Amino acid sequence: MKSLNIGDLKIPIPIIQGGMGIGISLSGLASAVANMGGIGVISTVGIGLIGNQTNANYRNRNIEAIRNEIRKAREQTVGVLGVNIMSVITNFSDMVRTTIEEGIDVIFSGAGLPLDLPKYLGEGIKTKLVPIVSSARAASLLCQKWKQNFNYLPDAFVVEGPKAGGHLGFKAHDLDNENNKLENLVSDVLRVTEDMKAKYGKDIPVIAAGGIFDGEDMYQIMERGAAAVQLGTRFVATEECDASIEFKNAIVQAKEEDVRIIKSPVGMPGRTIFNKFLSEANEGKRRPEFCRNNCIKSCNPKTTSYCISEALLAAYQGNLTNGFAFTGANAGRVTKISTVSKIFTELKKEYQSAKQRFK
Repeated sequence: MKSLNIGDLKIPIPIIQGGMGIGISLSGLASAVANMGGIGVISTVGIGLIGNQTNANYRNRNIEAIRNEIRKAREQTVGVLGVNIMSVITNFSDMVRTTIEEGIDVIFSGAGLPLDLPKYLGEGIKTKLVPIVSSARAASLLCQKWKQNFNYLPDAFVVEGPKAGGHLGFKAHDLDNENNKLENLVSDVLRVTEDMKAKYGKDIPVIAAGGIFDGEDMYQIMERGAAAVQLGTRFVATEECDASIEFKNAIVQAKEEDVRIIKSPVGMPGRTIFNKFLSEANEGKRRPEFCRNNCIKSCNPKTTSYCISEALLAAYQGNLTNGFAFTGANAGRVTKISTVSKIFTELKKEYQSAKQRFK
């Protein structure tokens, strides 16, 4: 298993822990993954809604909260840390500027195209910029716009397929399209990155995400050219995960038939563990009275069937009566709460076993 190099940043084990909000991946999970040699990722979405921030202003609460989480993680690891910043959040600029000021190693950004992300970099800043895309077209457009406007190319790409958890970068009717299988998307984006290398001499590693569960999945997709993999769901059911025990148990107890696609208030399809809350939302029983935080650009509180930030916050806190859990397609394969260390050990063994069988 080769290490992952993102520019001058070396990641010993090519495993990235996906950013999961609200509050599912904070300093606890991120530092544990970083300590194992992967990239631990803190989710910034709604981060100001949790914890004990002293500022009453929503914007300032978020800034204070992400500073605190990065600093807490740094106290627990000398490994590589990243943040996930959705481009559709209204405080995108605040989160990017603050995390760069805190010296974060990597910014992962998806849920839309972060077309202006390089503008936040300055002289001497070493933070790597890694967009999350679901098509070669999006990867090519980002390369073109970043190069044209900022003379900068992505430091890597995360290519997220339709089996990922949470918000998905596909229309609902495209989720089962053969062309959108992860291995095909990775191959398509690799052609874009190879073209960029030929033109500009920059290596842009491709990280595969969405439906990666075990070491054999890792081996198979890395044999197709992916430099690393990103996993989310498998890391939820760990002792180090920052979510409530109720949230973790929802993942452990989920059966394959419980995992369903919904239409999120954000405007994208999302993969969830379907529950009574979502059923009531479909019946119009969970409509918000007003918008408290104006957190997502694409959410219209006048027409939405529920407030997604409040629902995800409730789930993080363990209140699944008033919320729900996002998950990847493989939630039904999670059968117990483990530890990050054990999962890394299992992934390495499974990878080596697959390598011996398929070589």
